[in-house]
Amino acid sequence: MSSQYQLVGTRRFGPFFGTQFLGAFNDNLFKNALVVLLTFHSAQWTSVRPELLSNLAAGVFILPYFLFSATAGQLADKFDKARLARLLKLFEIGIVLIAGLGFHFHHLWLLMTCLFLLGIHSTFFGPVKYAILPQHLSEEELVGGNALVEAGTFVAILLGTLAGGLLAGAGHGNFWVSAACLAVAAAGYLASRGIPPAPAPEPTLRLNPNPFTETWHNIGFARANRTVFLSILGISWFWLYGALFLAQFPAYTKSVLGGTESSVTLVLATFTLGIGFGSMLCERLSGRHVEIGLVPFGSIGLTLFGLDLALASPAIPSPEPLGALALVASPGTWRVLVDLFGIGLFGGFFIVPLYALIQLRSNREHRARIIAANNIMNALFMVGGALAAAGLLSAGLTIPQMFGVAALCNAAVAVYIYRLVPEFLLRFIVWLLVHSVYRLEKNGIEHIPHEGAALLVCNHVSFVDALVIMAASPRPIRFVMDHRIFRWPVLSFAFRASGAIPIASAREDHAVMEKALGEAAAALANGELVGIFPEGAITTDGEIGPFRPGTTRILERSPVPVIPIGLSGLWGSIFSRSGGRVLSSPWRARPFRRVRLNAGRPLPAHVAEPEALRLQVLALRGRTP
Repeated sequence: MSSQYQLVGTRRFGPFFGTQFLGAFNDNLFKNALVVLLTFHSAQWTSVRPELLSNLAAGVFILPYFLFSATAGQLADKFDKARLARLLKLFEIGIVLIAGLGFHFHHLWLLMTCLFLLGIHSTFFGPVKYAILPQHLSEEELVGGNALVEAGTFVAILLGTLAGGLLAGAGHGNFWVSAACLAVAAAGYLASRGIPPAPAPEPTLRLNPNPFTETWHNIGFARANRTVFLSILGISWFWLYGALFLAQFPAYTKSVLGGTESSVTLVLATFTLGIGFGSMLCERLSGRHVEIGLVPFGSIGLTLFGLDLALASPAIPSPEPLGALALVASPGTWRVLVDLFGIGLFGGFFIVPLYALIQLRSNREHRARIIAANNIMNALFMVGGALAAAGLLSAGLTIPQMFGVAALCNAAVAVYIYRLVPEFLLRFIVWLLVHSVYRLEKNGIEHIPHEGAALLVCNHVSFVDALVIMAASPRPIRFVMDHRIFRWPVLSFAFRASGAIPIASAREDHAVMEKALGEAAAALANGELVGIFPEGAITTDGEIGPFRPGTTRILERSPVPVIPIGLSGLWGSIFSRSGGRVLSSPWRARPFRRVRLNAGRPLPAHVAEPEALRLQVLALRGRTP
């Protein structure tokens, strides 16, 4: 698959994408149409104040996420997800038919019930939506698939919100809203019929009818993998952060920018398009792998653009209400729009890899229930964010000041998460190295197994060889490395964070060598990837030296497959010993140096003799060192 966009034309993704897009569109069409009708025509419906009804509608829609997410996760693990999607689309058609009666008879509480039922529909579709992707897409397609889903969801939210407002404001709005919701629901069902089977991972699962105990169980499944759970917390924080901004856009546009209703649409569209572009760029920037190094990059952008939005916001709004075109022509507006687009753009970089990481590293049998736990946490954080925003505004903060506080909190949360899981920051450093210093060409990466133990052996050209291999690998690697490299500040952090194993020669320190070999064997026994440079030192002439017996010693304890890797293009860089000591000639630094990494087919442990491995690596490296 040469492009993520081509996924839309495949049966294993296209029908599902259409189904989820139409579902998100319909939810927001109905919800916004109802809010508009209640805001401008509330006297025909009830004596309750419109502001209270709008908040009530938001609460009614999100309540099912707390009540039924645990049950939804169980069903998605127990039954075929394609079949569940079709049943949910039929359920949606029934809901909008009932809603049509509510609109016709101006029956407020019947419509609120339908909104609650649509919330149930979305709650049950959530685990299906994210757990089905790893069943139909390969690991290389997972980032692109998630990017399309996230971009499509936000575009559907924008279009549905706009359509709901336009139809509600048209003549005979009740009829047009009902007809549109029914047409979209029917189209969603037709799309769902094309979704290929997605067999249940745990068909013998016994359903727990108690949502409270099952919620606790689901959170327990998520907590079993620390990285997965912290990814869920990161996603939940993003939804808090994003929802806080989204909720303020109408008031911000009116009271800070001095805009009209059309200006609100401009602000919302700019933010949404930013998320769409950021999501779609993820595949290109990640090299079609789950690149969690983009997560710190995303958090930096969320903080910087959030702070600049607070600073760029005008102190005094325009004395005359400005439509969208007039607002764009107003001095300073472009900076605000760039900030809004930037928040959305870096939000896409932040959230897409986290969703893909959860799907990839979750236990297959519990994946849908872990997604359900994520949905519950998202809802909790969003409610918490709404309460915090209300508290800050009540305390006298302006909306721009609140944006600034949120951006600073985002920085604090990011630092906290990256301290708990250094792998995120490590991958960011590796990603920066490969994308700002080198142009990395990768071949044969599919030979590195996605699960299970393997020993990676490679020629040693420079001090950054391990970082380059980490950037290419779909999984973390624990390298056995010379203990002296841990003296370098940045490299020391990177290698310690990755669990690198320091080693010394037997002549220098026999105890350190034996300890290193023992740690490598333990890591392999635990199903991890271990990397080693069998030459024992960085080359001084660009050629591959003799391979020492360290690989044999490791394989005697752990007879795992061996992946030979050949690196070329790093000889002559400032991190190599070409021309003398490392970094002795900084003027030789050449940005975007082309580096090639070729991985060979796995070799059985019993044939992986040092000289045989050396010849394999030499062939993979080619003539150019």
